[in-house]
Amino acid sequence: MQTPLDRPFLSLILPVLNEAATLPAQLAALQGLRTRGTELIVVDGGSGDGTAELARPAADRLLDAPRGRATQMNAGAKASRGEVLLFLHADTTLPPAADDLIRSAIATGAAWGRFDVCIDGRQPLLRIVERMMNWRSRLSGIATGDQAIFVRRDLFERVDGYPELPLMEDIALSKRLKRFAPPACLRQRVITSGRRWEKHGVLRTILLMWRLRASYFLGADPQQLAIRYGYVPRQS
Repeated sequence: MQTPLDRPFLSLILPVLNEAATLPAQLAALQGLRTRGTELIVVDGGSGDGTAELARPAADRLLDAPRGRATQMNAGAKASRGEVLLFLHADTTLPPAADDLIRSAIATGAAWGRFDVCIDGRQPLLRIVERMMNWRSRLSGIATGDQAIFVRRDLFERVDGYPELPLMEDIALSKRLKRFAPPACLRQRVITSGRRWEKHGVLRTILLMWRLRASYFLGADPQQLAIRYGYVPRQS
């Protein structure tokens, strides 16, 4: 939807892997942003379920990259043209007029930021989890990928992008970014899927994430933490 001479304000980078069941609805919801000038880049990590074919007609660019969110998001950022980069998980939905909210934050001096999050699910404990996530993020200046991190291109390039870790890449990026500026903590909410919480149990997932984060901050190997989280290492 962009002409070659246009430079969009915002590039949205969407890493995907085997998301054919839910991707059409996600891409349909993003077409309004494209109409208003946002560049949409989908980065496929080697899907085997037709995800790439579904994404092709609904994105400005479709890229292939080695599997791993950090690797895929860095590939999308490198190929993008926007002044500001927005990284969105495939199971997360943006609030209305997210582009305008980001533009306002950047115009008032923010170099990067994130949204508050709402976890989609009926389990009452999820309401407590999302409040804790938002409160902790606001207090610590650390954002998670579920919160739809956005960042000015010049700052993203200055910190060399996402550390290419199999887990905790969002926390590692936040630590890099906050050395230069605090995040804009937008109170408008993205909605992220609660499927993992409901599948494995809310309390069990909370305890697992606490243990993984504590281990990460104490210097544990992110590859081993990712395996504990359920990540299957890609084959070389």
